[in-house]
Amino acid sequence: MKEFKINIQSDYDNVAKINQAVRNFLEQEGVESHILNAFEICIMEGVNNVIKHSYKSVTHKVIEVILKINSKIIEMQIIDYGEPRSSLEIKDLQFDPQDINNLPESGMGLFIMNQLMDELNYHSENGKNFFTLKKWLY
Repeated sequence: MKEFKINIQSDYDNVAKINQAVRNFLEQEGVESHILNAFEICIMEGVNNVIKHSYKSVTHKVIEVILKINSKIIEMQIIDYGEPRSSLEIKDLQFDPQDINNLPESGMGLFIMNQLMDELNYHSENGKNFFTLKKWLY
């Protein structure tokens, strides 16, 4: 299993940098474009959520991203040291995607990530938060 690690500081300006680094790694591994796009969306949502909710928009805090890939799975872990989530409740949102003026105001990011990935997990341990996303490659 190949592994790629990158750390950034909790600044919204760094989200595009981490996205590009992950995309480059996955492209080198021959990952299909629709899966690359799914990971880009999930990285943006996941890292933005850490900055906004876990770190309360405080900059210069560490966010780690670890990617692991083999012929069967891509696993991405987003790790932070901020305020833990109370749960990983993914709401079943009911909305009309054609009516963009009335989209839900919260919960949309997790809903989208849940649609794009095969598995989402979260746990907090010893002051460290682990958000794991898995995509099967078969």
